[in-house]
Amino acid sequence: MRTVKRLATGIGAIVAVTVALTAQAPQQPPAGGAGQGARPGGAGGRGAPAGPASFFITSVGKGDGANYGGLAGADAYCTQMAQAGNVPTPQGRQWRAYLSASAANGQPAVNARDRIGAGPWYNVKGAVIANNVADLHGDVERDRNQINKATALNEKAGTVNGVGDTPNQHDILTGSDSHGRAIAGTTDTTCGNYTSNADTGSVMLGHFDRTGGGNTSWNSAHASRGCSQPGLVGTGGAGLLYCFAAN
Repeated sequence: MRTVKRLATGIGAIVAVTVALTAQAPQQPPAGGAGQGARPGGAGGRGAPAGPASFFITSVGKGDGANYGGLAGADAYCTQMAQAGNVPTPQGRQWRAYLSASAANGQPAVNARDRIGAGPWYNVKGAVIANNVADLHGDVERDRNQINKATALNEKAGTVNGVGDTPNQHDILTGSDSHGRAIAGTTDTTCGNYTSNADTGSVMLGHFDRTGGGNTSWNSAHASRGCSQPGLVGTGGAGLLYCFAAN
């Protein structure tokens, strides 16, 4: 009996030590979380659940060239298109057009990257587009986002016409450099901060399909041939916008 008691006491001590060590061990975060810099892919990333829709390309432009009535008008258009496509606005967020604006009328320049929140962002099918602003713009490592023809869908979950399609509409208005900031200098790269539909002026464009023009940047490929609707169409676009749900 005395031997049995000693054995039981020894087992109890071992169990207690094991529990204590387990409680003190650092806990590993779930794989694929946004904080871990997981690479995009699949429905929400490798094994990660699909997220709420928070990114799309507008299926049609406003039809007035680059004139959206400024940043506020472009934001309102993103909201309008989300509603038309039955894309719910994620809780605590608001739709913003990915557009930079030049300094004008005593107001400082505005950077597109500063307007869209912190992320993460998902397309309308729940696939992750980027986990955060740094991944979206390749601040640490290039090509960390998933903006391409297969995943950069419109608000109806449809693909957007790119190179090889008729008509090609892969030019997306951004007014930005490749880091998502307003472009320095005196050359107009925003069509008067998105208030002009004239044949003159220009706006910086990105290629959502990463194809053509010698520059495959999603947000800063080349300038347009004017600000009018025919000018945008002739360049290879339709006045489309990137829309992000900002948090």
